[in-house]
Amino acid sequence: MKKTFIVLKENYLRQIKSWSFITLVLAPFAFLIIMTGISYLEAKNSSDNDQIAVIRQVKKSPLNSYELKKQGIDVTSKYANISAAKKALKKDKIRGYLTAKTENSQVKVTYVGSSNLDNSEKQGINNIVGKYQQILNIRQSGINNKQLKTLTRKPSFKQKIQNSSHASSIKEISTMILIFVMYFILTTYASITAQEIASEKGSKIMEIIFSSMKAIRYFYGKILAVFCVIITHLAIYFVGGWIFFEVAARTKSLAPIIKKYKPLIDGIIHNLVSSSLLYVILGVIIYTILSALCGALVSRAEDASKATQPTMVLTMVGFFGALSLQQSPNNLFVRIFSYVPFTSSFFMPIRLVNGTVSPLENTISLVILVVTIVVMLIYIGKIYGGLVLQTDDVGLFKSLKRGISTR
Repeated sequence: MKKTFIVLKENYLRQIKSWSFITLVLAPFAFLIIMTGISYLEAKNSSDNDQIAVIRQVKKSPLNSYELKKQGIDVTSKYANISAAKKALKKDKIRGYLTAKTENSQVKVTYVGSSNLDNSEKQGINNIVGKYQQILNIRQSGINNKQLKTLTRKPSFKQKIQNSSHASSIKEISTMILIFVMYFILTTYASITAQEIASEKGSKIMEIIFSSMKAIRYFYGKILAVFCVIITHLAIYFVGGWIFFEVAARTKSLAPIIKKYKPLIDGIIHNLVSSSLLYVILGVIIYTILSALCGALVSRAEDASKATQPTMVLTMVGFFGALSLQQSPNNLFVRIFSYVPFTSSFFMPIRLVNGTVSPLENTISLVILVVTIVVMLIYIGKIYGGLVLQTDDVGLFKSLKRGISTR
């Protein structure tokens, strides 16, 4: 067991220290940081000249900064009079200015600016001014307190959410993420695993290693190392993604978007960290084992890409099949392939996200997948020594046949 751990440690450290792994992990974060930085700078540069100045011409003005900000309008009250606001507008320090006054019991609001107010801003201003105008109208009518209470009676409003408006979007986006994560990881690490194994073919060092430890234990160490690299990769993405959203939630330009779609984001995260993630992890394991077998069948490291063709074919079948049937969780093919070991990692998450699978069916699929992994791991581990030590270029099937006969 100690020797297996040494193999695991050496292979794991070598891979995570490689430039290919570092580039692969950091590339998405570099893109996110650049885009967030651009958004932040744009928001910072435009934060002042995009504001609307509020000019209080009278003491009891119907407009004030607090109420306007509650309506989602970006305003400032640092300009004391119209003259100062005009100068600021001319220098492009503000987008415009608002004034309000009351004449003959009527509120009159004027906006002067370099660009039109959008519909939400107009609605917000009208909401505030409308309430103030209503108060003036009631006062002018001379009604008593009892009549005033009757006029100001508010309707009762209750909201009962039976089905989230984001439900369909959550299911669709969650499924797409799971499918693409599976495809991305498999296509990336299938070739890495095959290359790792194929590079050892024909090396005299393997004969020395196998003389001091069993080939099956060495194989277990190699597979565990690749698996640990993949888990590290996913963990970095999860932690990095969480940090990104925390930073985005505090960024002025992105915070409103994060707040608006928070229910959607929470629903997607819930689906991603459910048992669907277990299928992704188990799927990565079974394809990693198959890629290791393919890499051990070739005679030269240069042929590793050719050896991974069976793995890639199965990956493509699962990926494109799941992509085309993701909105049909009750489809016969989806139900059948959700129990097949090499495709269940693609199809069962579709059924889990859409809630069309029972706990018993989920358990059966998981048991089949786990048993298949264990059987493959033990069997390939037993023939691994015979496969790696042969260097003749006799083709994949003959190489497999020789490896079985020399286990």
